[in-house]
Amino acid sequence: SPLNDGACAMIVASAERANELGIKPIAKILGFADAAQDPVEFTTAPALAVPIALKNAGVQNSDVDYHEINEAFAVVALANIKLLDLDPARVNVNGGAVALGHPIGMSGARIMGTLYNVLCDQDATIGCASICNGGGGASAIVLERLE
Repeated sequence: SPLNDGACAMIVASAERANELGIKPIAKILGFADAAQDPVEFTTAPALAVPIALKNAGVQNSDVDYHEINEAFAVVALANIKLLDLDPARVNVNGGAVALGHPIGMSGARIMGTLYNVLCDQDATIGCASICNGGGGASAIVLERLE
């Protein structure tokens, strides 16, 4: 498959700073986490990071309306759906990175933007985005839609 470059900008700020600047936040980060395992098992690393992020966010898996799991390969989402006991109808609802694109340099912003848009489209509140980040690691973040 070809490599595709991408670029994206996201503004992340404290509530205090956003208020000072007159910026109305659209989402709030409730929690996040990183986790890692043997690099050969990188495809299932999100299953380690997601529960930690949920705990840090103070929410249960059942509180999460939608998940966005980045995938370099389709099996990544499928394996993590199984390991995390997720409803497949609430994961990558617009297609994952295989369908939407996996641009070098903006994968994290792509999954967060996609997750936020899914929350808006579905009038949902809580979402979790997770991504393998190389070397057996993964990151996960829990968002709350504010508007």
